[in-house]
Amino acid sequence: MEAPMIAQSTREEREQFIKDKFPCIADCDMCGLCAAFHGKTAELVYKEYIEGTKEFLRVSEEIRSRR
Repeated sequence: MEAPMIAQSTREEREQFIKDKFPCIADCDMCGLCAAFHGKTAELVYKEYIEGTKEFLRVSEEIRSRR
């Protein structure tokens, strides 16, 4: 599933996309999202996308460049 473009989606749709794409399964050793996001939730990491100030791919690129 592709991330909804900001211009063609609502804040709620973008937030739901992030929740669906990065679900917390409450087993950090098994999942690895907590390590990848440095202990932050996906909603916080992708806040700019959810709020509509940066596209999903841009935020993802920035996350990868920090590693």
